[in-house]
Amino acid sequence: MHRQTQVGIVGAGPAGLMLSHLLHLQGIESVVLETRSQQAVESTIRAGVLEQGTVDLLNQTGLGARLAREGAKHQGIRLAFDGEQHRIDLTELTDREITVYAQHEVLKDLIAARQAAQGQLLFEVEQVSLQQLESARPQIHYRHLDEDHIISCDFVIGCDGFHGICRAAMPGGLRKDYTRVYPFGWFGILVEAPPSCDELIYARHARGFALVSTRSAQVQRMYFQCDPQEKVEDWSDDRIWHELETRLENRNGWSLKQGKIFQKNVVGMRSFVTEPMRYKRLLLAGDAAHIVPPTGAKGLNLAMADVRLLAQALESLYRQGNWSHLDAYSEQALRRVWRAEHFSWWMTNMLHTQGESSSFQQRLQLSELQYMVKSRSAMTMLAENYVGLPF
Repeated sequence: MHRQTQVGIVGAGPAGLMLSHLLHLQGIESVVLETRSQQAVESTIRAGVLEQGTVDLLNQTGLGARLAREGAKHQGIRLAFDGEQHRIDLTELTDREITVYAQHEVLKDLIAARQAAQGQLLFEVEQVSLQQLESARPQIHYRHLDEDHIISCDFVIGCDGFHGICRAAMPGGLRKDYTRVYPFGWFGILVEAPPSCDELIYARHARGFALVSTRSAQVQRMYFQCDPQEKVEDWSDDRIWHELETRLENRNGWSLKQGKIFQKNVVGMRSFVTEPMRYKRLLLAGDAAHIVPPTGAKGLNLAMADVRLLAQALESLYRQGNWSHLDAYSEQALRRVWRAEHFSWWMTNMLHTQGESSSFQQRLQLSELQYMVKSRSAMTMLAENYVGLPF
């Protein structure tokens, strides 16, 4: 079966779904293809720290109702080290805030909006490939419900993540990849427990980093730095709680609230950017083009920033015949990407032990953290980057 559309989108993650939603609001037709099932997309639990710009975008496009009811607004974060917690007042320093609302909840809202608008959103597609990328009408070939299909479109947008096919379809000689693989990972748990704190806690300890986050009033998300080759089955619940309590040691009466652990996983850490984010009529957005370590809470937010730029560029082209915004897309998006990459790398280096860290390196980390919580200028730099630069 052969069909036509204006924009073919590969991947139904945050980037692909939001782009399709934005294009729909502008009267631009799109088709979204996803290899996973809808249930898998909606149930994969990932981080959910939303920058102010992401929240504003969701509200402006009619997707903010459930977010307003269920999202938790945070006006600060805590840095923990040497047995004490220090609050960074994000709102006082920047007049902005963050909202904790899990990524899979954002995806549920986007999927519901696309389906309510009768958008073309296909799950469980197979054998996806890109053809005729040199032409004015590139094609996406795929198999769905035991039938072969071809979509001819004006543009193909790769929103299919780090392991997807779209970035690989760009000529290797054109692309330059920048990669940093970290020698540690995060051991993550989901816990049935009340919040231990009303804000996120980022902890630096000689044994390694720890993070206390939240998903809801009943479910909490916690991480601690580990070897990326750690086996989940080697970590009993008692061992996990002992490790977290050690790294979150506190002399001021604060304590970690425990509960039933119902999910354990190990997350690898990498920084990655590919340049450029466009080849002719193939464009990349989100994790297909860049990965950040989760320390800076930038992944979903970068995806939203990418597709906002991309939607504006496509609107300008279709309404006015103006290619200039599309031609500038890669350069403009990469400016924000590299700022987020630097911030995430900096946060990671400040809070994690690095293999056989020398006592000299550990003292440098402590010195930086001590300066961070004493200097208003340093706190402002952290806060501005954490809440996100304006879209």
